[in-house]
Order: sequence, then structure tokens, then C-alpha cells
Amino acid sequence: MSFPRIGVIGGGQLARMMAPAAEALGVGFHVLAETADSSAAQVAGEVTVGDYTDLATLEAFARTVDVITFDHEHVPPVHLRTLQDAGHTVRPGPDALIHAQDKLVMRRRLDELGLPNPRWAEVRSNAQLQEFGDRIGFPVILKTPRGGYDGHGVRVVDRNEDAGDWLDQHASLLAEELIDFRRELAVMVGRSPMGQTAVWPVVATYQQNGVCKEAVAPAPDLEPELAKRITADVLTVAGALGVTGVMAMEMFETADGYVVNELAMRPHNTGHWTQDGSITSQFEQHLRAVLDLPLGDPAARTPATAMVNVLGADQDDLYHPYLHVMAHDPQAKVHMYGKSVRPGRKLGHVNVAGTDAEDVLRRARHAADFIAGVDTDPEPDRKDRS
Repeated sequence: MSFPRIGVIGGGQLARMMAPAAEALGVGFHVLAETADSSAAQVAGEVTVGDYTDLATLEAFARTVDVITFDHEHVPPVHLRTLQDAGHTVRPGPDALIHAQDKLVMRRRLDELGLPNPRWAEVRSNAQLQEFGDRIGFPVILKTPRGGYDGHGVRVVDRNEDAGDWLDQHASLLAEELIDFRRELAVMVGRSPMGQTAVWPVVATYQQNGVCKEAVAPAPDLEPELAKRITADVLTVAGALGVTGVMAMEMFETADGYVVNELAMRPHNTGHWTQDGSITSQFEQHLRAVLDLPLGDPAARTPATAMVNVLGADQDDLYHPYLHVMAHDPQAKVHMYGKSVRPGRKLGHVNVAGTDAEDVLRRARHAADFIAGVDTDPEPDRKDRS
């Protein structure tokens, strides 16, 4: 029996970081990339350049692999159903993935499961937005149900008139209450078709201009009962939605618990720490899960691991600062994505593992910001709502 071939739709950094895991597992790895110089296309063993929104392209790609998975959630759901109906293995399947593709679908399902949602409503007009704002109080958060990521498709609205252009462009929008939160949390779970599951420790995260900047695992000073509750809840979600692969659940920690922010059914930025901080990385686990292999151990290797993203600034030369970081802190693990510099763009990340959460975060923060060419802020505003 030959080893299976995995096909990943999307050529970003997540697919790029799946490639070494596929190589170690001895499985074929084929990427459908948007461009020939995409992040994953630079390292994958086999690459097809094509349009992931074109059904014929997807069908041709599917015929070359044994199982299809994803670098992002933007493939049209109708195309995924067509592939599945034709006998191709799609993991996660469209019935699960829609909960990461459509925020309105997600909110309804989480309500049905009794998970802690913010107060929310689907709004189609200024009058409906005004009614929602009057009921819960302005300002409110307004989101496009599909297509938003890294702060795109999210707006803080102080009055209903601020949303007129979005209401003209979209059939409906998701309105949510503005949560008064202590900090942001995230948890990753892996689940296979046979129903085996594995959960990593809950992490604390920090967003900068809507983009994940930092994650610390495990979340410092998290109440054990809340960590236990979150772990149980993410297992409930993964099972009820029929997730195959890894799933991230992002949350707001509040005075009396937490509320769910979003779901992602693929490797996720908040799980990058697992590359160097856990026994099994999220990338290996995702491939194990979609192939229905026994899952690996998600336990942390050290008491604390910090991940800090390298976000593009004004510095084009990343290589020489990268050399300095390696010399300055040999324990820092630098992961770069082969991308050109653009302000705010995710260019790579740094992981530092150790015994003290404050120490590893300080070191990872210095390394990532030095590579990007920005000054390290030792005490950023950890309640950035953008």
C-alpha cells in the first residue's frame, strides 16, 4: 500500500508549515496555490497554481490527491459539496466548515449548543441595527458574515448611520454586543474521523490592529476551573460540528467566564507556539487527523511558551536582523514565511520556550520586533479592541 497524498487548498504560511510535517509522516503533499511565489509554493513538493474559486480547477486538483484540506476558509461551500458528492474526501467537510465560513451560522449553532455567545442579531437594515443598538446599547460590533479575517470585515459602530455603506453592500450583517473583556484567549483541538480528540492548553492572546500579535501558553493565571470548562466546551463544539482536523476557538475572558469570538477549522496563528512548545505541533496533528491516523500528544514540553508574530513595518531587510536574533538568543526559534514586506503583514513568528511566562514573552517580543525593525513595547495595551 502506498502512502496517501494530501492536497491543501491555499498557498499561505499555514500550508507552508504543514509541509515539514507531511515530509516527516512520509505522505505526499500537493498545494493548490494562488501564485507561483506563494509562501507554501516555495517549499511544497508539488504545486499547482490555480483559482480556488473555480470548480474545474478544484476538480482537477482533487483527482491528484487522496484527501483535501485547507489553508483558509474561502473556498465556495457549493464547490466543496460538489467535490464531496463526486466521491472526493474533503476534511473538514462542508457541513463542518460552514461554521468557520459564515459567522451567522456559527452564532446560531453555538446558541443551540448552549455555548456562551455575546448578544447578537442578524441585521438587514438601518432600522434593525437601530433596534439592536437601542436594546443592548451602542457602540456595537458589526461583522460581515463571510470573508473577514485579521481585522477585515469588522467595524465598531457608534450609531446606525455608520453602517450605511456596509448595509448597501451586504444582504445581511452580524451585529454583536461590545464585550467588556479582561483579555483574549484561544484553544486548539484536534479531532479525527474516528472521533479521537486531543486538546492543547488554553493560551492568552493579544491582537494588534486586528491581527494576532502574541500568544502565551498556557494562559498565565487562568483559573483551573475556567480552563477545564473551556476544554470541555471546545470538545463539545468539535464533536457536535463533526470537525475533522484542528480547530481554533477564540474567546474573550470576562468577569464571570468567557464568550466565544470566532472559530477556525485549520491550523491557526494562536497555535503556532505548538511547533516548539508541545510534543505534537498543530500542523502535524492536522495532517494526522485528516488522514485518520492516531493523534499525537498535545502536552506542553515546558512550563511556558511565547509566540510573537513578525509584522511588517518599514524595514525591508529582514535577514541581517534575523542573524542578530539568532546570535542574541540561541534558544529563540525563528519561523519566516518567505513573504515580501508590507506594513502589518504577517512575515513570520518567533517562539521561545522556558520556565517563566514573562521571560519567554519578553524575549520573543524583542526578537520578533527587532526582525521587523520596530521598537519593542514592553507593556502594550493588552485591551486593544481593533
